[in-house]
Amino acid sequence: MGCSSCGTGTGKPGGCKSNGGCSSGGCNRMNAYDWLQNLPFADIESVCKVAEVSFNRGSRKDFFRNNTLQQFEKGEQVTVEGVSGIDVGEITLTGEIVRLQLKKRGINEFDPEMKKILRRSNERDLELLDINKAREPEALIRARAIARQLKLEMKISEVEIQADGRKATFFYIADDRVDFRELIKIYAGEFKVKVEMRQIGARQEAAKVGGIGSCGRELCCSTWLSDFKSVNTTAARYQNLSINQTKLSGQCGRLKCCLNYELDTYLDALQGFPERADTIKVARGIATLIKKDIFKNLMWYVLPESNKQYPLTIERVRRILSLNSQGVIPEELEAVEVTSSKPKEVEPEFVDVVGQISLRSLEKNDRRRKQNQQKQKQVQRGGGQQQQQQQPAKGQGNKPPRPQQPQQQQQKQQQQPRPPQQNRPPQQNRPPRPPQEPKKDG
Repeated sequence: MGCSSCGTGTGKPGGCKSNGGCSSGGCNRMNAYDWLQNLPFADIESVCKVAEVSFNRGSRKDFFRNNTLQQFEKGEQVTVEGVSGIDVGEITLTGEIVRLQLKKRGINEFDPEMKKILRRSNERDLELLDINKAREPEALIRARAIARQLKLEMKISEVEIQADGRKATFFYIADDRVDFRELIKIYAGEFKVKVEMRQIGARQEAAKVGGIGSCGRELCCSTWLSDFKSVNTTAARYQNLSINQTKLSGQCGRLKCCLNYELDTYLDALQGFPERADTIKVARGIATLIKKDIFKNLMWYVLPESNKQYPLTIERVRRILSLNSQGVIPEELEAVEVTSSKPKEVEPEFVDVVGQISLRSLEKNDRRRKQNQQKQKQVQRGGGQQQQQQQPAKGQGNKPPRPQQPQQQQQKQQQQPRPPQQNRPPQQNRPPRPPQEPKKDG
């Protein structure tokens, strides 16, 4: 996801993956905005010495202690402690905002077991990272093939290899418990790494894969959403949405997380509507409630003998309910007229165009095509006759053809003036030509 603040004007697209460091971090997934970045501190010793480091383009994050004397900024590549080795990640948060993130996740800032930042990544570390990251696609294909051979009911969604190549994490999806003890042995012997199996859900898989939602934006789970709350169809009913599984489901196959975004707003607005108003009694029968419009504060009812919908105001519904509680049945519903501010689209009138369409253009094209075909045939015939004329005669089969002078040389010879008659030698002094012998045939 590119950002506009790090363009360098070099012809490359915006984004820190093309133009170096990026202060906004918009090209990395699951970022948190550091709104305390420029806040001055009186006591430097009290500054939080823990930094948030992201791995694999932001799909995984962890906290590391900075015991070095170096000050790291957002977007820098650092080498940290890994599982029996080292790993390379990117700094995403530093300073006081990290302390708030630690409090949110319930992590102790002064935990002695917290891993440390070793140094800024050098060329050797980045080279190892690129080599091992290039192994991940082939490892994913091979891992899926092995799991299929063992007939395990699981799906390997992603393989993440550590920067030094000593450890590999296999993320998988399974509905039930899976006995993968034999699978781990095969993976360790096949890839020569320490194997870690981690189970994830369908929403986490969609977050790792990424994509575009039906709203036209990137998936929330792959950009900023980290806490997945349960979503049910009740949220759709409160918002008057049709219970259509294909429209309410996201790319993960579960109900969309965005159904919970506006649910609180709808619940607050629905508190102003009367309760126990699903049915009301009038002289024409019992009217049934079909929907509530929180934007216009209207309640729509349907009578049993027709399918026509009657919009009623909240005050009118409360009045009818109070009358029904007293045993009084009103004559009419007194529905209001709903006017729309949108201009009505005028349908175009039917116009009879029979006889107005001319086919002269098509006829002209056919005539031109036929004329072109006839010209081509004539050219082909003329070329065949020229070839027949250029064929040598019977007695001149072995005689080489006389070289023809180019057209420019012939023109030059014609333009050159002939010598005057005085300079020509007299014909009397010329030697006589020897008689030529007759040519013999064949």
